[in-house]
Amino acid sequence: MVRVNGLGTPWGAADLAALARAGADAVCLPKVERAAEVHAAAQALAAGHAPAGLALWCMIETPRGVLAADEIAGASPRVACLVAGTSDLVKDLGARHTAGRAEVLTSLSLVLLAARAHGLAALDGVFLDLEDAAGLEAACRQGRDLGFDGKTLIHPKQLDAANRAFAPDEAELERARRVIAAHAQAEAAGQGVTVVDGRLVEALHVAAARRTVALAEAIAAGHGAAGPHPG
Repeated sequence: MVRVNGLGTPWGAADLAALARAGADAVCLPKVERAAEVHAAAQALAAGHAPAGLALWCMIETPRGVLAADEIAGASPRVACLVAGTSDLVKDLGARHTAGRAEVLTSLSLVLLAARAHGLAALDGVFLDLEDAAGLEAACRQGRDLGFDGKTLIHPKQLDAANRAFAPDEAELERARRVIAAHAQAEAAGQGVTVVDGRLVEALHVAAARRTVALAEAIAAGHGAAGPHPG
């Protein structure tokens, strides 16, 4: 994934033209605030004969961008991911960075809701203090608990914490496989629901279990690099 300059800068259009056929998997657009910016980027890529699979990741890092997250998420079939840019957002809000991130929780939820409403991946914002290992672990757990697929990182030393938070552990993976198997047996017997570990299992739980297994398989295929990108 390559981050370009915004289309509102003197370099944005040239960046997109250069990347259209450069072999990247995705292009990251900074400070997206409206659907028109996504339309323009998609048109620029099409004019450069970019392959259909070249995705757009939209950084949502301003108040206007947060409020327009839904329209941005649905602006183009190329949009594959929304990335929360919490550092710039805190600045624009006139807020302060706190350990619990109360200052951005509403914005994070709105970005995540927009991503999920359009079937997109969603990445949490960066953690800036490279010496605060406990704070990084807490932020990663919070992002995972909120529902984010991964976390954007600023240094390789943050990879392990992100991997631990966002990758399924062995117990979670084992239970997911048992949920899938139990539901398949129930369906074969003509039953719509079953019970695993004393908990009711329905189709929605099976979908979540399949996502967990797919994430683990994607991580294994990528040699464990799970934290900073969606599985």
